[in-house]
Amino acid sequence: MTEDMIPVSPQNLMNFNCHYKNECFNDCCRDLNQALTPYDVLRLKNNLGMSSPDFLKTYTSLHYGPGSGLPVIEFKPNPATGYACPFVTADGCSVYEDRPGSCRMYPLARAIARSRQTGEITEYFALIEEPHCKGFGKKTGQTVKEWLKGQNVDKYNEENDKLMELISLKNQILPGKLEGVQSDMFYLGLYDLDEFLKQIVEKDLLSEFSLSKDLLARIKTDDEALLNLGIDWVKFKLFGIKMAYGE
Repeated sequence: MTEDMIPVSPQNLMNFNCHYKNECFNDCCRDLNQALTPYDVLRLKNNLGMSSPDFLKTYTSLHYGPGSGLPVIEFKPNPATGYACPFVTADGCSVYEDRPGSCRMYPLARAIARSRQTGEITEYFALIEEPHCKGFGKKTGQTVKEWLKGQNVDKYNEENDKLMELISLKNQILPGKLEGVQSDMFYLGLYDLDEFLKQIVEKDLLSEFSLSKDLLARIKTDDEALLNLGIDWVKFKLFGIKMAYGE
């Protein structure tokens, strides 16, 4: 959390309402510098009926963290639209049901701490009061917890926490910058899921592992299962952690 954020608890009243009648409607969808998580990419490309290579090429840009070497996926910047989200329209978000987790959370920020002894996750929240947003001060009677439930954000947080765990492992086991091949594995197993599946099926990418027939059948139709397998594979290839999901 940064100094310009206001810590809140799940029991605090939200006093915020995003509505199409607000004078700032859609302003938060412009001048973007927004990173996408693997689960964000999964939901968006499926919403649009696109393969992951096509979605990533069309809508995103890729760069690597200067210190970590980890791939960072962001919406492709377009100065002609004021760096607007590619899915914002005059009527709002065209992919609303599958909008990224950070969009669902806004104007809240979320941080987590994981117990090394139990693995239990503790959540921390803060409000981000940006000048352009006019949704503040509108009493809805909802608590932060109730507001979050209305955004259907729990599934996103659950999936995105797996990425945070993976990054934490990387920092512990492989501090410093990942090299090209390692970064490429991270990108393939987490973001480019359709290419990952293609290499499993057509190039025996995971031939060294004993994947069950049931799992092989499931990952062909279930992208969440495929993403979990990708996370498991990356843990093994980069950190030497035995694959559990694929057994």
